[in-house]
Amino acid sequence: MPPSNMMGWSAMTADYFVRPMTPTDVPEVERLTDAAFFDLDVRTHRAGWPAPEHRSEARAAEWRARVRHLVQHDPRGCWVAEDDSGVLGATVSMRRDTTWLLAAYAVRPGLQGRGVGRQLLDAALAYGDGCLHGMIAASEDPPAVRRYRLAGFTLHPTMLLRGPVARADLPVVERVREGSAGDVPLMDSVDRQVRGAAHGVDHEVLTRAYRLVVVDRPTGSGYAYVAARGGPYLLAATNRRTATDLLWEALAASSPDEPVEVPHVSAANEWALDVGLACRMQLWTSGYLALRGLKPPAPYLHSGHFL
Repeated sequence: MPPSNMMGWSAMTADYFVRPMTPTDVPEVERLTDAAFFDLDVRTHRAGWPAPEHRSEARAAEWRARVRHLVQHDPRGCWVAEDDSGVLGATVSMRRDTTWLLAAYAVRPGLQGRGVGRQLLDAALAYGDGCLHGMIAASEDPPAVRRYRLAGFTLHPTMLLRGPVARADLPVVERVREGSAGDVPLMDSVDRQVRGAAHGVDHEVLTRAYRLVVVDRPTGSGYAYVAARGGPYLLAATNRRTATDLLWEALAASSPDEPVEVPHVSAANEWALDVGLACRMQLWTSGYLALRGLKPPAPYLHSGHFL
């Protein structure tokens, strides 16, 4: 039998059980999700896209740090499915204010039909009981997308901008400054206005991992976490002009002639498309933003992990 569950949810089938994730599970979960996402990338690869790659050790270390953070702050939202061979799947979710968010969800390749994915998603959704809103950054994996829709989420297709940013295309952006942990109250205020929930404790991880740029002026405020290669990891603002300035600043951090990405662009954020097309980036469809109880946030470019 599985160990007793002191946090309100457990499940067992004939050959595996679902239990709360622990910090010691995180390395194995990272390897499993890397294999699952690589397998999905291979199956959905398109001409013109970079070849699928496994996570580098640096990216794997960042992934483990994010999940340990969520296991610490949201232990009731983090679950694994396990049998005698080890971890079969995992799900990581969080609650921020009145919003439930799914950070990661994966099943070992080749295990379709055993109910592992459904049991894991049910466990994570139970953590969101009582939340008014829900958000998921969904891939194009048909079984996962089907489960989200059956759980009551509205599926909003999202787009991806990709390409090098020529220096000559960059405008002069004023009043965008470097941010710090002291800007967390401002950022939480922007988040609540735009997506209905603050990131709160997640800024502990984000401010360590990414460069932060901020706009704070009477006509608008916002912030962006800038990815290592340039482009936005997460961007939120109170109006489109401020969001546009922040996106240009994030794109300016890219290297000349090196491709950069602007992911997770919903139809509600056409201002981001205008910026990307102005600097001749290519536009693709890519995944979904699955929402329950709210409209697509704007101006907002969500992260895949912390949304």
